[in-house]
Amino acid sequence: MEFTQLRTLDIYQNRSKFKLIILIIAVVIGTVSIYYTQSLVNKLAEREKKLIDLYAKGLKTAISPENSGGLTFLFQEIIEANNSVPVILTDENKLPISEKNLFIPDGLSEAERIDFMKKEISEMEKEHEPIVVEFGPGLKNYIFYKNSYLLTQLVYYPFIQLTVIAIFAIIAYLAFSYSRNAEQNRVWVGLAKETAHQLGTPLSSLMAWLELLKSNPKYEGEEALIELDKDIVRLEMITARFSNIGSVPTLSDENVYQAVKLNIDYLKSRISSKVTFSIISDVEVSATAKINKPLFEWVIENICKNATDAMNGIGRIDIRILRMNDGKIAIDISDTGKGIPRSKAQEIFKPGYTTKKRGWGLGLTLVKRIVENYHNGKIFVLFSELGKGTTFRIILNS
Repeated sequence: MEFTQLRTLDIYQNRSKFKLIILIIAVVIGTVSIYYTQSLVNKLAEREKKLIDLYAKGLKTAISPENSGGLTFLFQEIIEANNSVPVILTDENKLPISEKNLFIPDGLSEAERIDFMKKEISEMEKEHEPIVVEFGPGLKNYIFYKNSYLLTQLVYYPFIQLTVIAIFAIIAYLAFSYSRNAEQNRVWVGLAKETAHQLGTPLSSLMAWLELLKSNPKYEGEEALIELDKDIVRLEMITARFSNIGSVPTLSDENVYQAVKLNIDYLKSRISSKVTFSIISDVEVSATAKINKPLFEWVIENICKNATDAMNGIGRIDIRILRMNDGKIAIDISDTGKGIPRSKAQEIFKPGYTTKKRGWGLGLTLVKRIVENYHNGKIFVLFSELGKGTTFRIILNS
């Protein structure tokens, strides 16, 4: 069989590609997050190293006999070394004396500048308890400070990251939901088309026999009655097929050879006369398998019709029934078509895969669902070679 065209059903049909895109975006987000976090960590590590060095110097100065320069050291070494934490030094009445790393708007008068720092002191006091610097009895200053911009980034960064991930997850969910609904809608439309296609064969046959009877009143019609009866049975079977969709079908022990032969006998007179069929059974004629006959015949019909279309109505279809080593029944359906590329062996069973310009790509999807979901069996491409043909294998429980 030849399968060369893939009709995609929006994002859901191309979910493997869409998943790859999501994965790439997730990797990018993760990489940026890791890089950004690592950058913050490095800065904090450097800052902590400086603080440890200053702490060591402070201890050394505190125990030194020459401690008169301790205050100078405090401001010149520690305060001046601080280039990230906003601080304000005040007197004992909490009036600002100086500031460091504080953003003060330009153009303020001295009074406005003092008022601005007082407001900052009030905010800082809410955030951290001020550090008291005592110089002696009754002499003390206060150091007010707040979190550095770097530390603020760390505080809010996890929330920002989670928000970005949440937004990304919501977008992905909405995209999948939309594409899934679109795919389901198309499947329903395709199923309606498949219904019309299934009904078309027996109805066309009925109309042809009816015209024959009308145009030839003297025609005895024995052959027509036989064929009309077949078509009526066929219509009943099609009704049974679609009634089984969505419900758990009843499986019973059915003669596999007879089920295949009856279906092929019906198809022979209703497809191209240039397609020849052969049925070979390596099992006993009475061999049975647990099947739902209407659905099972639908499987055989779909595969044979696909083979006929792929061979352009000229070729051979060979069906072989055999028993597996574990006792299960296998049915091999071979054709002389153009074959399936190895890379497409799995994709042919996905919704939307078709070579027909007017097809919906549901035939083999339904086949796979019927065999595997309803019959607990298996179906796969046993053999395929470009230019030589394809063999499908169906495995059923006996």
